[in-house]
Amino acid sequence: MRISLLFLALLLAGSANAKPWWMRGVESNENDFLPPDVAFRVGARVDENVLRVRWIIADGYYLYRRKIEIKAESPDLMIAAPELPPGQLKVDPYFGNQEIYRQQVAAAAAYTRLDAGAHPLQIKVTYQGCADAGLCYPPITKVLFPQHALPIAAAAPHPFVGAAILGGIFAFLLAGLVLRKDRKLDLPPA
Repeated sequence: MRISLLFLALLLAGSANAKPWWMRGVESNENDFLPPDVAFRVGARVDENVLRVRWIIADGYYLYRRKIEIKAESPDLMIAAPELPPGQLKVDPYFGNQEIYRQQVAAAAAYTRLDAGAHPLQIKVTYQGCADAGLCYPPITKVLFPQHALPIAAAAPHPFVGAAILGGIFAFLLAGLVLRKDRKLDLPPA
């Protein structure tokens, strides 16, 4: 009985150190990898009628070009196919030849709204990436609410514009007083 308990304890201790199938042969553990929201930060904004989605990719991680999708989530929103820059070529052991992005990537897609802005603008982005150390994340889907880009601020007026306006008003009034000084007004007979 004691030997079987000892054997069971050794067996359970060994299974605690077991790795999932996708990590076998890789000298790292799950604490070595970033959470997906940190490894692949995504944001969206709107410039006129173009939707811009940008990913910031952590060092040592990459996104697959073919796994990036942008779809409409709002009713009556139509989005064209996103335009993506060319990526780096990578021979992936599971997916074959792939184009990938490192550091950052931005996609642009034209859109039209048939609801005249009655609903908030919502899009659904799907993407998938991996770590160079051997972990591939499952596809990630997020619903984003793109914000309109801030307008470019107008140039600030020169600091003396207000003084020039006040000086012009003062000169106009002074000229009126000077010209009126020599003018006589004929009053009608009473």
